Amino acid sequence: MYLAYYGLREPPFSITPDPRFVFLSERHRDALAHLLFGIDKGGGGGFVQLTGEVGTGKTTLSRLLLEQLPENARIALVLNPRQNAIELLETVCEELRIDIDGKRGSAKALIDALNSYLLDAYAQGLRVVVLIDEAQSLPADTLEQVRLLTNLETHNQKLLQILLLGQPELRDLLARPDLRQLAQRITARFHLSPLDERETAAYLRHRWRIAGGSRFPFNAKAVRRVHARSGGVPRLINVIAERALLAGYARDAVSIDARLVDAAAREVLPPSHPRRPHPGLAIAAGVGVAVLVAGAWWWHPWSTATPVAPAAPALVATPNHGTTTATRPRVERIDPATFAGLLDSAGATPVAGWQQLLQQWSLPGDAITLAQDGGCTPTNGHPELHCVQGSTRLDTLLALDRPVLLPLHAGAADAWVLLLGADTRAARLRIGTHTVDVDRTALQAHWDGRYAGLWRGPDALSQTPMPGSSGPAVDWLWQRLASPPPAAGTPYNASLRNAVRELQGARGLPTDGIAGSLTLMALANDLPGPRLLRVLE
Repeated sequence: MYLAYYGLREPPFSITPDPRFVFLSERHRDALAHLLFGIDKGGGGGFVQLTGEVGTGKTTLSRLLLEQLPENARIALVLNPRQNAIELLETVCEELRIDIDGKRGSAKALIDALNSYLLDAYAQGLRVVVLIDEAQSLPADTLEQVRLLTNLETHNQKLLQILLLGQPELRDLLARPDLRQLAQRITARFHLSPLDERETAAYLRHRWRIAGGSRFPFNAKAVRRVHARSGGVPRLINVIAERALLAGYARDAVSIDARLVDAAAREVLPPSHPRRPHPGLAIAAGVGVAVLVAGAWWWHPWSTATPVAPAAPALVATPNHGTTTATRPRVERIDPATFAGLLDSAGATPVAGWQQLLQQWSLPGDAITLAQDGGCTPTNGHPELHCVQGSTRLDTLLALDRPVLLPLHAGAADAWVLLLGADTRAARLRIGTHTVDVDRTALQAHWDGRYAGLWRGPDALSQTPMPGSSGPAVDWLWQRLASPPPAAGTPYNASLRNAVRELQGARGLPTDGIAGSLTLMALANDLPGPRLLRVLE
């Protein structure tokens, strides 16, 4: 009933799993890579263990894992761990579609059938994986049978890889002396901890955008309170945020403040639920996929005042609902190797990329001139335009919700590509005449954080407003950040700087209290202009 009030298409904080709303923090991405590693190294044998508190997203990760299985993987998914050893063997065989007629109830017959299947799969180059969810509920005798399954092997390779997903109690269970043989076979461990405060803010904004929202209703203090009351657990974040929206609707409140969040938390959380601060848990040893990129800055010899020539219309984004086209271009989903080859064949100058970005804003080619470093300068006829460039994280650019150019490493030069959108797993890019979806990990492997783009705002913002100053730019900041704003001419004082810091913290920007280009761009986010795709389809 509150959807129309907040301008939403659907509830943003439903606890019903929906892959369109999946948000992967750095911890979640590492955990997913951890599981994929366990499958990719399926011949290595042993166990891969993933644990996490209730509601932190373990089951969601298992669903994502099923969507990203390699073509040569075969997986048996065990969702009900409360089985005895015989029942577990039967479940594994059924999941792998092994014919066990006449073999039920016999451990030896079931293991013989499974071993025959595994040897045949090995001969075909297949990798077989058993994934057990809620593994902390496995009886001890069933765990012992699981351990014995890893004895199925050739002379040089294990035939079965086993992934154990469970609550923290799984770690305690495997620490028992009678299960030490199984514990010694765990080759990789990963603990999924709750979201930190910055990730909680990104999580809320991500789900809000997917649901069709434009103006985010939670102020910075409310976001911090959601994090504090939920402990960063996504399921509890959803429950509290949903109830806070209902409370805001009932009170005709456009903005959700910390008091509404507290009232919502008191209604939906058990009385004994503690106010948990961010746990600050370090990630346990495991296989990470962080890509270390040397921060080399590449400079190019193009001229300093090059107008960007107009090009044929291509992809045009609507102001509020993502990217559309009169004739939608074909989108290719490409693997990392194809992506690298496409970058290598792309032109090294940013001219084509800027042409495409100007088309997104419905601007002529002479609206800007290019600088030597690939940035831009607005021409005199477009005082409302502001160019921006620098270095930041991908999640920060996505929160700003505007298409930007990314210089990606391609051999000895840079390929300038246009970022059109992203979800939690992939990014959509325009590379020359190609529109492609590529895994975000592959994108990060070719990107050192640099970006260039533009936005629209008052002409007065061409000069960065600094603390202690006053004037039209500072007045605009007051109007955006204070309700009601003070009288015109009020200087950039400590109160305004604190308001800027709150905004920066909510948007994942450096909290220095200085309204630099990215901060001003964030403040102008509700003005007309193209948006990024929220969900790639």
